[in-house]
Parts: sequence; C-alpha cells; structure tokens
Amino acid sequence: MSGAVLTALLACALAGCSGRVRPGRPVPDFSLVTADGRPVTLASFRGQVLVLDFWASWCPPCVEEAPALNALAQQLAGRPVRILAVSIDTDPAAYRRFLQQYHIRFATARDPSAALMHRYGTVQIPETYIIDQQGRLARKIVGAMDWSAPGMVAYLKDLAAGRINGPLTALR
Repeated sequence: MSGAVLTALLACALAGCSGRVRPGRPVPDFSLVTADGRPVTLASFRGQVLVLDFWASWCPPCVEEAPALNALAQQLAGRPVRILAVSIDTDPAAYRRFLQQYHIRFATARDPSAALMHRYGTVQIPETYIIDQQGRLARKIVGAMDWSAPGMVAYLKDLAAGRINGPLTALR
C-alpha cells in the first residue's frame, strides 16, 4: 500500500469517517468514469441493487475475490443487480493489466485518490457496500467474500426482487 493511501486511511479513521455509511441510510453520491470510458453516478444504478466494491491490484484478498465477482456477474446477468468495482490503484497500467489478466466482466472504475472510498468510511480493502434500489446501504462487507456462494447469490436475488426490506447485516 502506498504511503499516501496509508496516510489518507489513517486521517480518515481519526476524523471519524468510518461511521458515515450505516445500514438503511442513503449512501454518498459519486461520479466516476468506468474503464470503458462511461460516466457513472449513484443515480445510474437507481432501481437496481449495486455491489460497490473497493479494491486494488496489489491487494492479495482483492485478487482472491476477483474470480468470484466475475462468477457473480455471470450468475446475475439479466437481473437488476450490478457490480461496480472501484480501484484505488495509482498506477493506471497496473489497473489495466489486472482487468486483462483476470478477464474482468463487470464495471470497474479507478479512483487513485481514494476519495470516494474515504467518503464511504472504508478503512481496509477489499470492502464492499451492497446498495439497494433506493440508494440505501443494505449491507457492508469487510474483507474478501466468496461472491458465488449460494447464500450470497440468493440474498442478492431476494434484495433485487424486493423480498428483503431493510438492512440485513447478519449474512456472511
């Protein structure tokens, strides 16, 4: 992890950033550009469940969960669930190499300043926010996750279908 990112994470933690996003509450808006050049905002995902994942190419647990995120994207194709993985890589070439090497099939964007990650209160990566159709936090997952696990896939399908109301934080 670069010294600048580490310093920013520490400053964020000391400033109390980690308490900003809570289950059931609206999440901060954002404006990013995806790897294929499309602008995206939180509003771009209104009416869909968003799996917002913060990661970096140099993070071993992030590398570990990339195939499962690919599998999740494939399993939920045609459903109102989208993945947006936001890299904090400062090296654009490393970011592009990662996308190619792991054949990433879901939307990604790069935020080398890690500003969005800090606005969400992320203190380690990978960290993922599952955002409901109204832009509220349904779940926050800290650390790597097996995104293709049947329980997680069922949870996302149920959330997208409106069978789950309110935040559910116990599933892991």
